[in-house]
Amino acid sequence: MAQRWGLWGGLAVFVLLLLLPAPGGMPDSAWRVVALAALMAVWWMTQALPLTATALLPFLLLPAFGVMSATEAAGAYYSPILFLVLGGAILALAIERTGLHRRLALSIVRRGGSTPAAMLLAFMCATAIISMIVSNTATALIMMPIALAVLHSARIAPGHTDGFAGALVMGIAFAASIGGLATLVGSPTNAIAAGIIERSVGLRIDFLTWASFGIPLVLLAIPLCWAILMRVQKVAPGDFDPGQAVAAIGEAGPWSAAEKRLVPVILLTVAAWVLLPLVGDRLPRDVLVDGTVAVAAALLLFVIPDGSGRPLLTWSEANRAPWDVIMLFGGGLALAAGIGESGLDQWLGTALEPLEAVHPLVIALVLVALVILITECASNVAAASGIIPVVAGILAATGVDPILLALPAAWAASWGFMLPSGTGPNAIAWATGHIALPRMLKAGLLLDLAGVPLLVGTVWLLAPLLA
Repeated sequence: MAQRWGLWGGLAVFVLLLLLPAPGGMPDSAWRVVALAALMAVWWMTQALPLTATALLPFLLLPAFGVMSATEAAGAYYSPILFLVLGGAILALAIERTGLHRRLALSIVRRGGSTPAAMLLAFMCATAIISMIVSNTATALIMMPIALAVLHSARIAPGHTDGFAGALVMGIAFAASIGGLATLVGSPTNAIAAGIIERSVGLRIDFLTWASFGIPLVLLAIPLCWAILMRVQKVAPGDFDPGQAVAAIGEAGPWSAAEKRLVPVILLTVAAWVLLPLVGDRLPRDVLVDGTVAVAAALLLFVIPDGSGRPLLTWSEANRAPWDVIMLFGGGLALAAGIGESGLDQWLGTALEPLEAVHPLVIALVLVALVILITECASNVAAASGIIPVVAGILAATGVDPILLALPAAWAASWGFMLPSGTGPNAIAWATGHIALPRMLKAGLLLDLAGVPLLVGTVWLLAPLLA
């Protein structure tokens, strides 16, 4: 029903805006882009059409509105960030195929400690670490069966929501989303936001820069989330016997040849991402970027043998890459390009000039709170794609360092914890039957409230140190 209302409601808003005159000083082409953005926002938020299908609208309508040619619109769908997403996804598939992800998870869980509190924190840390490289939804899919096996080994009945059981499945879901904020490849939303920021603001956020802010955020957010879950779920020492769980998990077994050969590829890739900003000034512009590193690593996977007569990854396995997310990402970039070409960004900058009288910190806090509210009701992609172009206008009006507003807003788009439908990890956790909705709402609300000062404060405190 919501999808049907969203479909026709979005079309009604679109037609109404086209029929109304543009506000004073706004070019007609910019007003048409506003109508397009409103249509995409409604359809994204209500999922009236598949998200990727909605992302095709800029290619259809931007040329029709005279904003840019079809060739220019098609070109706007591509960005070096897109290839970072693709290469990172293929690398994650290789990690999954070789079983390296499970080895990491089991290693951390086996060293988790002897109390329910310590085991919960270990699971959350393992999940967050994996989510820095593997997408947050895939990480939740990896960790949840291990968690359920642990609960089963401790003779916790299916459907039990109290204490450690509810805390564990919620902890994995929340930690997957939080850990994904650490790197550009941790969540598709990160790359989407970075691409839109570069297109709209002209600020390129590379892998190292993002991680320099993202990793400290994760280090602060995971203990905070753990403390909230411990309190909301009222986890007691007698809820769970970690010794039984560790015995049930078993040994990871000897390292396979595939794992041994994949690890150097991962280490070299991460090292290249870290070192690239340090050597980038010595190279011709745009010769080597994060995306080229990711693609080079992906290609190596099809060349290096895994020790059994086949490569580390075959195309049939790599073809599981999130092509829909890549096209979705392109739609956000194309919309951002339309906003720039139509002059809408300049008009927004002028219209928002009164914000010069408001302290930028206040603007950042209000902006992050708004994005968190939106992402609880809509997809994180919709939140990121819809709000980042507006951030560009705010930046033009205030003259604030772009990273002080853009990065917290990008993080906020993935900071949704209250509802099972908020994120993929939340839905996976809800499907276990170990979550009581009132407790998820309470824990999610506390995290949302804490997230506003946490996201803004992390960037604002670190920015002067990393400048």
